[in-house]
Amino acid sequence: MAKQPAPFAPFEWMIAWRYLRARRAEGGVSVMTWISLIGITLAVFALIATLAVRSGFRAEFVGTILGANAHVTIYNAGEVTAQGGIDRTIREYDAMAARIAEVPGVTRVAPLVRGQVMVNLRSRNSGVEIYGIKPEDLRTLPGIANPDTSQGDIARFDQGIALGSGVAREIGAQVGDRVRLISPNGVRTALGTSPRINAYEVVYVFSAGRYDIDRTRAYLPFSEAQLFFNRDGVADELEVMVEEPERVDGMILPLIRAAGERAQVWTWQDASGGFLRALEVEDNVMFIILSILVLIAAMNIVSGLIMLVKNKGRDIGILRTIGLSQGSVLRVFFICGAFTGIIGTVCGVILGCLFAIYIDPIFSFVNYVMGGGVWDPSIRGLYQLPAQLRLEDVLSAVALSLGLSFVVTIFPARRAARLNPVEALRYE
Repeated sequence: MAKQPAPFAPFEWMIAWRYLRARRAEGGVSVMTWISLIGITLAVFALIATLAVRSGFRAEFVGTILGANAHVTIYNAGEVTAQGGIDRTIREYDAMAARIAEVPGVTRVAPLVRGQVMVNLRSRNSGVEIYGIKPEDLRTLPGIANPDTSQGDIARFDQGIALGSGVAREIGAQVGDRVRLISPNGVRTALGTSPRINAYEVVYVFSAGRYDIDRTRAYLPFSEAQLFFNRDGVADELEVMVEEPERVDGMILPLIRAAGERAQVWTWQDASGGFLRALEVEDNVMFIILSILVLIAAMNIVSGLIMLVKNKGRDIGILRTIGLSQGSVLRVFFICGAFTGIIGTVCGVILGCLFAIYIDPIFSFVNYVMGGGVWDPSIRGLYQLPAQLRLEDVLSAVALSLGLSFVVTIFPARRAARLNPVEALRYE
């Protein structure tokens, strides 16, 4: 009994390679092969590029939030005062901060005084939110105390005010200028409350990487902010940083226990949860849409293989007559389709990775060609288009492309394997 050849034997690869290189006069499938190859390449490239941009956008967004904002904000529940107002201030803030700092996983605790004012320089004004913070606490904020993106000397913070770069640009302020802060809730007199106006030297201009933060935020020394906002001996809230911000929900109960019975917490995920959920939904939708694009590209392989099977009917009949089994014929045409999918996937991965790595010069070129203004940070919040190439994104694109290419190839390959050699050679 003759020994059956092993699957994917060398002669099967030889026949498949011969068919893939078929000239127009010999079958006209080379054009369809190139169309399928280019389609798979562009689809995988689009999928990887989109996933890289979405991953980079989320990482940049979360990074700027965690670099310039509290992971957890702790404040007191409202308490009715004798005048009928609501008091949320924290009186024993140092003691509360000490207790919170002992909670496992907490890396930093800082009392804050917050208030909204108008900043003025010459004839230009801008509304800002003031954060009163101790100088040693400000220097531990990675998104603010960044010498590569800032101007001035943060060591002189106790002598003046720190402005966001967007605020400074709006009012035309530079390091060394004296700006005025104007608050409607100023000095209390017998005739009522008069606006409070104080002048401060701009000693530091920071850029947190987020347009909305740089455009609306300024920092004052903690003691000066207490005087300016009539917060003598109290703080508005405590700013808490933790080791694992992504798992901050598991620390809420220990933080509340350490802070006291009136304490309430607000995490960074509560503040930005809606946007993060929208990003997650958009990621899933984009992946589905681009998966359909890959499927459409893979269907070109089916078209090419069906045309190849039709044009090679005589060859199939001869191969079956000389002893090739149905399995061998199936594998020959499966190799034809799978090889196209593999080469297209590899080319698409290379293009997608290069796009993610060199996105800055590519985007700069696009911005130059379009005459500028392609990316508006006031709308998107970030100053540039980010991209983060992750292994899991690349692997998911490769698995999707190869899986679809292999699956759609099976059907025309089976049709070729089931072709009756007698019918194929009847009119030859």
